[in-house]
Amino acid sequence: MSMLPFHPDINDEHSSSLQAQTYTGKTFVRVVIERGLDRSEGLTYRTDEDVNLGQRVIVPVGRTNTPTDGFVVEIGNEDLAADFQVSKVKAVLSTTPVSIAPLQLKLCKWIAKYYACPLGVVLVAAIPKAVKQQTGKRTIQTLNLVDPLPDPIPKLPPTAREALEAIRKLDAACFPMEKGKLKESIHARSIAPIHKLRDAGILVESSQEVIRTPSVFNLLENPSDHHAPSLNPQQQLVVDGISNTLNQSGTHLIHGITGSGKTEVYMRIIEQVIASGKTALVLVPEIALTPQTAGRFVARFKDAGVALLHSGLSAGARNAQWSLVEHNEARVVIGPRSAIFAPIKDLGVVIVDEEHDSSYKQDRAPRYHARDSAIVLGAYAKCPVILGSATPSLESWSNARNGRYTLWSITHRAGVGSLPKVQIVDLAKDQSNTIRSQSGKSLAFPIIGSTLERCINETLDRGEQAILLLNRRGYASVVASADPTCDWKLECDQCDATMVVHKSRVRTSGGKRFVRCHHCLSEQLIPTVCPMTGKGIVQIGVGTQRAEDEIIMRLGDQQNLTLGENFVRVDSDTMTRPSDYFEILDRFSRGDIKLMLGTQMIAKGLDFPNVTLVGILNADTSLSIPDFRAEERTFQLIAQVAGRAGRSHTPGRVVVQTMNPRNAAIILASEHNYPKFADLELQTRKSCDLPPATRMARIICRAPEQSKAKERATQIADSLVELADPSVTIEGPMECTIARISNQCRWGIEIVAPNSMFIQKPIAALREQGLLKSDASTIIDMDPIWLM
Repeated sequence: MSMLPFHPDINDEHSSSLQAQTYTGKTFVRVVIERGLDRSEGLTYRTDEDVNLGQRVIVPVGRTNTPTDGFVVEIGNEDLAADFQVSKVKAVLSTTPVSIAPLQLKLCKWIAKYYACPLGVVLVAAIPKAVKQQTGKRTIQTLNLVDPLPDPIPKLPPTAREALEAIRKLDAACFPMEKGKLKESIHARSIAPIHKLRDAGILVESSQEVIRTPSVFNLLENPSDHHAPSLNPQQQLVVDGISNTLNQSGTHLIHGITGSGKTEVYMRIIEQVIASGKTALVLVPEIALTPQTAGRFVARFKDAGVALLHSGLSAGARNAQWSLVEHNEARVVIGPRSAIFAPIKDLGVVIVDEEHDSSYKQDRAPRYHARDSAIVLGAYAKCPVILGSATPSLESWSNARNGRYTLWSITHRAGVGSLPKVQIVDLAKDQSNTIRSQSGKSLAFPIIGSTLERCINETLDRGEQAILLLNRRGYASVVASADPTCDWKLECDQCDATMVVHKSRVRTSGGKRFVRCHHCLSEQLIPTVCPMTGKGIVQIGVGTQRAEDEIIMRLGDQQNLTLGENFVRVDSDTMTRPSDYFEILDRFSRGDIKLMLGTQMIAKGLDFPNVTLVGILNADTSLSIPDFRAEERTFQLIAQVAGRAGRSHTPGRVVVQTMNPRNAAIILASEHNYPKFADLELQTRKSCDLPPATRMARIICRAPEQSKAKERATQIADSLVELADPSVTIEGPMECTIARISNQCRWGIEIVAPNSMFIQKPIAALREQGLLKSDASTIIDMDPIWLM
């Protein structure tokens, strides 16, 4: 598979057994400590305690024997201490109840090797902090009804006998139960009758460990109709085809247009996995893990158990959900990329929804891609992996076209909906006349053209809802001199990037504007004049805050729009907590909100029947980025947000505003023609030797002084040229597009090769020699998705 270094072999060096190993008596273990020790396969210790493979332990490290957390990655005898005097091998200080399952431990080893990252760093990322700290875990006293009851039953007071009769009517599955809950269940006036039954030996008291946490699903929708809808012929074909492969490894790509019912296909396959006694793992982009999405799975599979792993959960809730998975109490596990490490022991299928989404690639060490890691996990577990998207990544599409993946297509919408009609509007021509606000004030460079304004009014007048997308937050992109002869612009003091204008909240700062760097998050006030000429300044570009102002100015009175009530802005500045986002979506689904403006947060995972208009305010935002994936991202964003319209009997409409109406990505997205776009883009990539026709890695050297960053990058580049195969291209060293972030100068090297092994070998050799290390000053990024 071209996006992976190899077809994973279950019999490789890390897979002697996927069963949990337990050793008793004097044992030697190899422990990988939770530090960024590169090229370390672990430190050897001895222990007299029972230990399991993957168990988290505390070990002494260094001359001072500092207690340090680590994971047992190998268990054996004195052979593990072959290079040391056995009597001098240090002992494990203590064990913990936390462990990583054998299957996931094997995946961590693969990630460490392929993504050139210390195994200790991978293991730190694999287990949530709340699980390590056992947040919310406590011991409670519970009562259980003895079975069988003593015969004869001892003499009891009338109140105790009444309590016993009430207890015998309870479902046996309710036990063991806390005393307080038991009292409530039988509607007893006091706890005394329960104590009498305990003293008589009819109720047995015991200790039980539990994790107390608020309800995880209290913010999720609970659909009243839990019955599965009928499948159309295309959906049924996909379900039948994949179901025949449930007991074997293999990757399936479902290319289904927006609204085609891919989620229902997933659910039908999950039903079969559960029936076979196994567990399903469903990965979704965190931004798409909405109450709608999770609520559907909870409603359908509540009896089988659903675990939700999400960053928005409280620490106690995270630990509780992890525990459900670990103890096989949840047969469906849903979460973002980190859920790939969930402690599933009997994996039956892995589903990666919206597999093209860039959030599956972690932007800090370990820089793994959850989609590609899922494929490896499926191979290790010998189960199928299902990738689904209306706009698949070109890597997955290429693998499907080449026969490495099985391709399934769903070209019709499920139910009564139909694909919306898309209109491309040339923004330069659409604003030939001066546009004025309702108060008569002239608007300079309005973001909403006359066509889109008319469509918004028509939609809201009919009582329908509209979604507007602008994938750029803030108020304006650049602060510059108003003097055309001056090239000054306001840049961040710590980064080589312009500051973005933001508008503060009215309640706290009166709605005043300031600038913020989106890289280091530093802020400062906007100067009143240009420091070079003393003349005025201008704010150039449009963000969601400015679009919000324009909507209120032009449509507020006419449509009776009130910000925060029936008109909302959804971006990372307004949605500070998951509950904020959930509340907005709930209000929108009820029809309380008529118009929703937002960034890509609203581009996927939403299904609202009353949305009949989607407006894309600027389709060119991604096209301006100097990255070879710009066209692909533009197509995906347009197609995904356009899919929010027309999901009921009422036809949908999409208006795409652009200054590049002849751009192929925009035109083909408006035609809903992904296959043509993908095949054309693949031809372009191949002619330019770019992924997925080739493989790429990127190394970035960072230092406060530019000379040191450049020197380090030059040393690495020269070494790579000596070690690499002649077919490998080494580009650089060169300054990164953003040459400085947070006062760290950045120099990069790009490695392009026919396959990943030609990249892996020289990088592994440099790491072995100690010349290349993944740490704070050096980034190693395999299969990068951003080149800035």
